[in-house]
Amino acid sequence: MDTKKEVLSILDEILNLGGAAQQFDLDTPLLGALPDLDSMAVVGLINMLEEHFGFVIEDDEIDGSTFASVGSLVDFVNAKRA
Repeated sequence: MDTKKEVLSILDEILNLGGAAQQFDLDTPLLGALPDLDSMAVVGLINMLEEHFGFVIEDDEIDGSTFASVGSLVDFVNAKRA
């Protein structure tokens, strides 16, 4: 399973990017760089990650650094899946 591809697919869906997320690499900045990634989109993203990967994200497990870049988000998902 390619976590990066799955995370990018979820980002694409939540932010309605029309496939643009598939061009993102691990260094692509997210929070603060994508105008569509506001607080409501983050909530939707968290919910979709939980549903898709089958884990629960507690409030104290995440902060802004989790969503700093594609890589930080993929690392977070991989750590939750481990």
